[in-house]
Amino acid sequence: MDAVSAREPGRPTFRDAVDADVPALVALIESAYRGDASRAGWTTEADILQGQRTDPDGVRRIVESPGSRLLVVERDGVLVACCQLEHRDTAAYFGMFAVRPELQGEGLGKVIIAEAERTVREGWGVREMHMTVISVRDELIAWYERRGYRRTGELSPFPYGDERFGIPQRDDLAFELLVKDLATGAA
Repeated sequence: MDAVSAREPGRPTFRDAVDADVPALVALIESAYRGDASRAGWTTEADILQGQRTDPDGVRRIVESPGSRLLVVERDGVLVACCQLEHRDTAAYFGMFAVRPELQGEGLGKVIIAEAERTVREGWGVREMHMTVISVRDELIAWYERRGYRRTGELSPFPYGDERFGIPQRDDLAFELLVKDLATGAA
């Protein structure tokens, strides 16, 4: 993003998170996924998971990890979204994606994921973006498919019993790997 567009009112700006951002990032992530506040948006997990989505230690580990970045997205100086980018050999991992619930559905997510893909392609030279999504999140998976991601069918177990990831409300949760080819933009 060039310096001019970064200064335009209402346009999102991107920067790497710092330790001082951790409390606000935890609050943002929690608000996007858990509890009643998350129901204002469409990415809520409140019906399938209760409890926490993340904690300060988990967010701080991402901020401080040398192979990882936590992008902070601001609009007019206000934190509105974030996403994790982790360098994994020839691929990057995209995670911890959160947009303030009241801003979901306005197209901001499309802008953020495009910027994340550009960032890892240009900065790390990776050819693929990987992410894991809870396999029962059909609407969310469909959104990613419209962005060029494909379902791999590769599942990993949900960490039942580890409340750092939430308290499951059903017994059929697993993570599915989604992949996008960044060289061609094809799934």
